[in-house]
Amino acid sequence: MAGLVVAMDGPSGSGKSSASRGVARALGLRYLDTGAQYRAMTWWMLRQGVDLADPAMIAARSGEPEIVSGTDPEAPAIQVGGVDVGEPIRQDEVTSAVSVVAAVPQVRARLVALQQEIIGAGDIVVEGRDIGSVVAPDASVKIYLTASAEARAQRRSAELAGTTAQAQQAAMARRDTLDSTRKTDPLSLADGAIELDTTALNLEEVIAEVLRLVKERT
Repeated sequence: MAGLVVAMDGPSGSGKSSASRGVARALGLRYLDTGAQYRAMTWWMLRQGVDLADPAMIAARSGEPEIVSGTDPEAPAIQVGGVDVGEPIRQDEVTSAVSVVAAVPQVRARLVALQQEIIGAGDIVVEGRDIGSVVAPDASVKIYLTASAEARAQRRSAELAGTTAQAQQAAMARRDTLDSTRKTDPLSLADGAIELDTTALNLEEVIAEVLRLVKERT
């Protein structure tokens, strides 16, 4: 792994997507949203009618879809089989199922290999849930963003129409449990990672703090 690699981990609603893109823009780096890849895989499984209650079936078909991630922080694209899925992968149908698909070891192995190939050249900000612990354990800087459950739910409900903070908090609690207790690559604070609580910070403040930490450690 060559060049600067900034690993940004944390649960949903912690602000890591917006912060990661802002940091990448500020430093002139590439950007990779690994969560979008798991969502793309989930979208494809749903479109193919795969029974998501059957991990063996998910595993058996996990090698089929062609998933291509863009790395431009200004317009991070994601395609499946040449189809732009940037919008449909953010729908409730995918959001409610992605943790189940992401828990299947064969899915994780396939996508981690893809992520490591993209990260290999360095000069990139990578966000996800297992970047500092599994995908890029030798990253130049590892940061774990967190926030209170209430703050995370309010942020997510503000992004999504037709939902409430209460509904989002319940959904996030379920997803946090699934992500942190899965047997393969659970969400956790990686060795050497700096934990940054974003509850009381706005986006500009989070980006500024991450930039300070990157400068301090590189």
